[in-house]
This record gives sequence, structure tokens and C-alpha cells, in this order.
Amino acid sequence: MSTARSGSFVLFPLGRKRFALPASEVSELARPGVIHTFPSNTLMVTGVLLRRGEVIPVCDVAQVLAAKEEPSRKFYLIAKRRFEKKDESAAIPVSGDCELTSSELLPPTGKLAAYVNGLLSLEKEIVEVIDLEKVMSEEAQ
Repeated sequence: MSTARSGSFVLFPLGRKRFALPASEVSELARPGVIHTFPSNTLMVTGVLLRRGEVIPVCDVAQVLAAKEEPSRKFYLIAKRRFEKKDESAAIPVSGDCELTSSELLPPTGKLAAYVNGLLSLEKEIVEVIDLEKVMSEEAQ
């Protein structure tokens, strides 16, 4: 059985719920900019942002994480993800301010989605720590 381990996490809101990513996977929180859209076969990629000379895909993970809810988007959380066997940045639209926290990562329990890597037990809530690569693979299912 897995045991809890401490770490730093970035909490981000998406609709009425908060999720987390390991802080080591997050590079910045960016204000909304111009999204360049184009036809794409990848459902979650809604366009790209240009940040510091880098083209960053905008991955709207709300389709998986917030289900039918359509949360407003205030910021972009720039995070690392694996894509075609290499690391790349991805912009995740989030619906409010993000927060950095240090907490113990507890193993996932019960019937949670495959993209949940663990849980954070905070004062008044349990937050799912997600694996961005697995969330992105949910669109194919």
C-alpha cells in the first residue's frame, strides 16, 4: 500500500471545484492573451498562445474535469505535459486565482478517475491531484 509523501502543489479552480498539479510541473500563471485558433482534430486543444517566443497549446481540460459545467476562464496555468514522447508546455484555462500549498499527497481511494494521482486533505476540502497527460488522453475515450 502507498504511503503519504509531502510536496508542493498548485491549486487551481475550475468551476465550483479545485484541482492540483505538482508545483514542479507548473511554470507560471498567465493573464488571458490572444488565443490563435485553427482547425484541429484534438478536441481539448482550443488554440495556441504565444508566450516568450514559444507556441503553447491551450488545453481546455474543463471538458473532462468540470464535465457539463462551463466555468469562466480568468487565467492560464502554464504547465508541463508529455506529448509524443517529449515534454512541452500547455496552457490550462482556470476560472480564478491559483494557490501554492505544501501538503502530504495521499494515495487515491475509492472510485476516482484514472487521471487522479492522489489527494490533498486541506482544511475544508479534499483536492484531487491530476496527471495532465492522463486528462488529455481522456478525450479519446
